[in-house]
Amino acid sequence: MNYLSAIVDAFTEEAFSGNPAGVVFLGGDPFPEEERCIKLAAELRFSETAFVRQLTQTEYAVRYFTPVCEAALCGHATVASFSFLRERKLCGLGDMLVHTASGDIRVTVERDCVWLDMAEANTVCEADEATADELYSAYGLPARRGVRGMLPKVVSVGLSDVMLPVESAEELAAAVQDEAAVSEISRRLSVTGVHMFCLDGGEFAARCRNFAPLCGIPEECATGTSNGALFHYLLEYGFIGPSPARFMQGESMGRPSVITAKLENGIVRVGGPAALVMSGTVRL
Repeated sequence: MNYLSAIVDAFTEEAFSGNPAGVVFLGGDPFPEEERCIKLAAELRFSETAFVRQLTQTEYAVRYFTPVCEAALCGHATVASFSFLRERKLCGLGDMLVHTASGDIRVTVERDCVWLDMAEANTVCEADEATADELYSAYGLPARRGVRGMLPKVVSVGLSDVMLPVESAEELAAAVQDEAAVSEISRRLSVTGVHMFCLDGGEFAARCRNFAPLCGIPEECATGTSNGALFHYLLEYGFIGPSPARFMQGESMGRPSVITAKLENGIVRVGGPAALVMSGTVRL
C-alpha cells in the first residue's frame, strides 16, 4: 500500500532546523506490522517516525518508532504529525483526542502551533550519591552530588528521563557522552535517557541537551517529553512559575530548537511550530 508521508522539522519555524521526524499517514488503515515500522524508521534515519491513523475527524491513533524499537510517546513527532495534517487539511483546528501507547492525550492544533498534553508529571526518584557521580563521570564531567541545590532526579511525564543539571552553557557544551555507560545507567534506572541542562537566566528557562543511546539515539536536538519533565522539575524547585517557559535545545547539533511548556489546569503541556521539508508517498 502507498501512504502519504512527510519529513517535518519540529519546534522551529524554519526548515533544516529543529528536530526532524518522519510522518506516515495511514488514513483509516490498520498499523503495519511492528517490524516494518521499525525498518522504515531505520531507513529514514530520524530519531522517531510517527504512524498516524485517523479514526474520526477529531480522533486519531499514533504509534512512534525509533530505528531500533517502538517508543510510547514522542513530543516532537506529535508536533510534526499534526502540523503536517493541518497543512494538508487532513485535520482541522482545535482539540484532538490521540491514542498513544503512553495513554490518551489531548492535542490542540492552532494555526501556527501544536500543543500536546503530557501524562501526569511525577518525580520518580532522586539519584543517590554514587549514581550522581556515575552520571557526571559518564559525560567526562567532574563527579558531584548536584548543582545549585538541584539534584539529579528521574522525572516522568509519560516517559522517564534523568534530569541532570550542570553549571553553565560552557559545561553543557563540553560534555562528551560514554554511550555504553549511559545505556547501562538508563537500563538500570528504567529511563529513556538523560536530559542535561543549565539554567539560562535570559530569554530561555534553560539550555538543554538530550541523550538516549539505549534507544539508538546518541543525542536528540528537540525533545518535547523531556522538556515537559524539566518544566515540572524546575517548577518543583521554584526556579520557574506555571506561566509558559521556553527551552533551547539542539545548539550543539547545529539545529537550534525552541520548546515551550506551560501548566494548564494542572496538566503540563508542550508545544511549538513546525516546518514541512518534504512530502510524498511511501510503500508499506
